[in-house]
Amino acid sequence: MTHVDLSGKVAVVTGSGRGLGLAYARSLAAAGASVVINDVDAEAAAEAVRLITADGGQAVAEVVPVGSTEAAEALVARAVDAYGRLDVMVTNAGVLRDRVLWKMTDEDFDTVVEVHLRGTFTCVRAAVERMRAQGEGGRIVVAGSPAGQRGNFGQTNYAAAKAGIAAMVRTWGMELAKAGITANAVIPVAATAMTKTIPVFAPHVEALERDGVAFPDSLRKGEGFGTPEDVAGLVTFLASDASAGVTGQCVGIGGDKLSLWSHPQEVSVAYADGGWSAEAIAAAWPVTVGRTPETFGIPAPQL
Repeated sequence: MTHVDLSGKVAVVTGSGRGLGLAYARSLAAAGASVVINDVDAEAAAEAVRLITADGGQAVAEVVPVGSTEAAEALVARAVDAYGRLDVMVTNAGVLRDRVLWKMTDEDFDTVVEVHLRGTFTCVRAAVERMRAQGEGGRIVVAGSPAGQRGNFGQTNYAAAKAGIAAMVRTWGMELAKAGITANAVIPVAATAMTKTIPVFAPHVEALERDGVAFPDSLRKGEGFGTPEDVAGLVTFLASDASAGVTGQCVGIGGDKLSLWSHPQEVSVAYADGGWSAEAIAAAWPVTVGRTPETFGIPAPQL
């Protein structure tokens, strides 16, 4: 089995004071990377640093809300000031403002897009500028979501941001290749503050947190649903030299399940000499390209 060693590497992990981000940071540090913890909660960031250093790792904190160019540049500067370089940028920070379309406000939409989509863009841009200047390649690992791949009820803002992140990864896979920088999205399914509110998952998450009861196979294999720690190994792999040939991909992980998500592509095609009128499309639709419509939405758990 290939040994993944991040000794000498420096990583920034946004939104790493708790949850998935903290699991990523601890995994990266355990593999030898020096880590910049980021969170808007100073106490959570300090505790994350304490946990990593108590385990023998290297970590410092930068407390700033991601989104702006200034915040992104501060994170890169913290890495360089503390450790002299930057090799890995993991963008995990996020917020939720879930509402159905007709109840979603401009602020609900803008807040989520600012943190997820713009925050990913600004942090990756700042990181890539530093990596290109170093001339030694680098790793970009961003957070996608099943909602961004398939849509999800009540999450216009979140799904749009995550779909945009997936599109940016595919673009960056092309743009950064010459510099030896890879860019990939992780599509996690794990027990988080959001998923623990889903009724079918809630009792299992509560049993895990309260009594340490492991998730059953119906979750870990059947639904590909696990803990944040189950996701962390993928982030560490994508941050390592072992993933040098992997870029522009959306990789799913959760519980015992590892998967590769497809990219959007044409699935059915029809042609008409001289082009298509509305009437011609209406006649052809049910027997040609519209015969088997694509599904949408995250499938309900089958427990």
